[in-house]
Amino acid sequence: MTRLTLRRRPMLLTATALATAPLLIGPGASQNAASGPVARYDMRAGTVSGFMAVGGMGGALSMMMGGGGGSARELELRLGSQRAPDKGKPKADHFMPAGVKLGKSVPLMSPEPGRATPDERDPAQREFKRPKGRLLIYWGCGAKAAKGQPIVIDFAKMAAGQMPPDLFASTVIRDYGPQMSNSRTYGYWPGSDGKRLKGDSSLLGAHRIAGNYSPEIAFTLAQDFLDPLKAKAVDGSTGVPVSWNSVPRSTGYFMWAFGMKGSGPEDATDLVWWSSSANRDFFGGLTDWVSPGEVTRLINRKAVLPPAITQCTIPAEVRRDAPDFLMGNLYAYGPEESFSFPPKPADTKARWDLVWTARVRHRSSTSFMIGGPDMGAAQGEKETPKCKKGLGGLLSGALGAC
Repeated sequence: MTRLTLRRRPMLLTATALATAPLLIGPGASQNAASGPVARYDMRAGTVSGFMAVGGMGGALSMMMGGGGGSARELELRLGSQRAPDKGKPKADHFMPAGVKLGKSVPLMSPEPGRATPDERDPAQREFKRPKGRLLIYWGCGAKAAKGQPIVIDFAKMAAGQMPPDLFASTVIRDYGPQMSNSRTYGYWPGSDGKRLKGDSSLLGAHRIAGNYSPEIAFTLAQDFLDPLKAKAVDGSTGVPVSWNSVPRSTGYFMWAFGMKGSGPEDATDLVWWSSSANRDFFGGLTDWVSPGEVTRLINRKAVLPPAITQCTIPAEVRRDAPDFLMGNLYAYGPEESFSFPPKPADTKARWDLVWTARVRHRSSTSFMIGGPDMGAAQGEKETPKCKKGLGGLLSGALGAC
């Protein structure tokens, strides 16, 4: 067992913070252009299944009670421009095909100056309480963890929060694209219009973005949402085999799991983190909409599973060290469509002054739970059972099952 002691400022670790911490941010700008683009547009199209698609933890409990699963669509839109609004406040709309089922258009909201948008808030800067106990880090598929695992971070000995430079060997490129920080004027959706995608929404067809702070952008999409992922996990003392359906057009898969021993993050004896990567290339950009080219590179580094692989076993040591529960997340990366105006000249010596660029990336994801509450009361037992300790007990109590 390898033990590491951290000595700099406290590092506040939670499942969300670890999963979303950026590792290497790409510029997101088109290469070889003489000037521009004036505006950049980014679409992230996702299919979500598992308990996160049906209401988070409540959905997980519903599924464990026989409530079944489901899938949902997600769409993130971001417009960044180097122009100021022609007059008045920033205004822009994305006009969509009828198949998207969001009406004629959706408004892109522009944040007030000096305020971060929801997608730009750094999770590491939120006010998390430092958990007690230890963080145990595992990686790799297989019934048993490879030699040298887990890496152990002792929170009690974490003085000033030093993170060893070689703890994670990741070089995952995370290209955020347009943001408020790299745009003169910025707009995003979902916003406050209350519109939601339907389970059968389709992106296929002509799209147009028009407003008072960017040139008009128009393109036609030929790639639709990916099919939903369906993961099956079998709990056991010799590892936790997880299998899933092959998703057409997927370029690769990545899975991670988070668990604990104790009654909750603040009182846990151990927090456990595992990734399907064969090496320490994980966290950060691997939970994002990763480009096909980057996925290919990561498959070669054995950080991402090839699209032909549809199974992976979580090592027995992970389940042993997280006896209360494991929350698993699986990602299928998808294709990308890119557009620009004017198109790149065939003559490599010709000047290329970009007016706008647009790209659409696809992803499918699912989530699953291993362990959890004692569902006896939910199955019709007359006696009210005594709540178990750990997260399962907390969830049972919240449901009134004990």
